[in-house]
Amino acid sequence: MSEQQMWDDRYAGSDRVWSGRPNDALVPEVADVTPGTALDLGCGEGGDAIWLAGRGWRVTAVDISPVALARAAAHAAAAGVADRVTFEHRDLAAGLPDGTYDLVSAQFLHSHGDLPRERILRDAAARVAPGGLLLVEGHADPAPWADRHDHGDLRLPTPAEVLADLRLAPDEWEVLRCAEHDRVQDGPDGRPVTRTDSTVKVRRRPPTD
Repeated sequence: MSEQQMWDDRYAGSDRVWSGRPNDALVPEVADVTPGTALDLGCGEGGDAIWLAGRGWRVTAVDISPVALARAAAHAAAAGVADRVTFEHRDLAAGLPDGTYDLVSAQFLHSHGDLPRERILRDAAARVAPGGLLLVEGHADPAPWADRHDHGDLRLPTPAEVLADLRLAPDEWEVLRCAEHDRVQDGPDGRPVTRTDSTVKVRRRPPTD
């Protein structure tokens, strides 16, 4: 099964997969940032892109699943921000959109398929404009309700490993956050569980005079 078919099947299996709210890690890390242009990698049903657009960002939101993108576009229209979000069907393994952005956000960019995550994140860093931010959020541990074999092929790196994988030049980048944190999430049975996630937030240094 292809990566696109896998995600299309997941989204087609229910009316809504995600909550529709922006990711918990995105809001505190970006809320005080002056809006500009943003690239949302793996946008899913559009929760992050719609929240950013509502705060004045102009967002390019990409995903491999046309099913998810159609749903995201409908949600953006209902929220009145369709003119501030461009949804794009794209396999990130084949490349990212051209241009540079004031914010590049990769929220839980995990997949059991053939996803070259480390290379994609390095490409994401290359899309950050001077003075801009790269924000990478990921799971640091498996879901407690999942069978152990479900995560056998899924690498869940520490924040330090994510940072090392990015291969950033220290004189060009400032590390603003590289840490794990706990998050309460509702499990499939509706009961809350605590998970550990990782956040890496880096800023490309602006050019000096």
